[in-house]
Amino acid sequence: MRTSLAPEPPAPAPAGSRGVAVRALGLVKAYGSGSTTVRALDGISVAIGRGQLTAVMGPSGSGKSTLMHCLAGLDTVTEGQVFLGHQEITALGDRELTRVRRDQVGFVFQAFNLLPTLTAEQNILLPLELAGRRVDPAWFEECVGSLGLGDRLTHRPSELSGGQQQRVAIGRALITRPEVVFADEPTGALDSRTGHQLLALLRRASTELSQTVVLVTHDPVAAGYADRALLLSDGRLVDDLDRPDAAALLGALQRLGD
Repeated sequence: MRTSLAPEPPAPAPAGSRGVAVRALGLVKAYGSGSTTVRALDGISVAIGRGQLTAVMGPSGSGKSTLMHCLAGLDTVTEGQVFLGHQEITALGDRELTRVRRDQVGFVFQAFNLLPTLTAEQNILLPLELAGRRVDPAWFEECVGSLGLGDRLTHRPSELSGGQQQRVAIGRALITRPEVVFADEPTGALDSRTGHQLLALLRRASTELSQTVVLVTHDPVAAGYADRALLLSDGRLVDDLDRPDAAALLGALQRLGD
């Protein structure tokens, strides 16, 4: 059952109603060759709608992190296509792909990856500085306000709690107004209460800031914050659930052998 800290998500809009943020067609990722070939992704086709929070789940080795890495342009594909908005990123060279990842994709990982010598504000604005882009003051204020960081901007990471550091990491992911934010097990290093707060922030980024978020998680409670859950097994998409319930997700994962 959904915990008291978990907000009831709004009814999700179909992908087509607000457009598609990221799409995969016939995605295959294989390792090895011949009889030793392992297909981490085995022909996955999926479209993720703009402004939605989508959870990707599955047993260990199901391919969920590999799918995220391919959708985000962090890994090459063996076969198939990935589109970010209207642009096929699987057709791009290294330089163009680096630019797309920098400007159009945000990342939130277990490790906060904040620079210890920079303040919270400087860490948030770092992607814009690296890209040579100007800060939009209104958007900065909106992001900082939604994350509750207004009184922590001058603090360095060592002066922030784990939850505050993760909020800074989310702000850094949002500041470029990316096409998609990819979050890979972002609550894995957090205690239960802080993890719930982080998930609520990602939920708000979707509902209030219209941000597309793809959340890779093994936790049914975390996936219960999502508009939609994609379940993978052996590199294949085996289920696609709207407004997933934690109890139903746990049952589905148990049936898959997790």
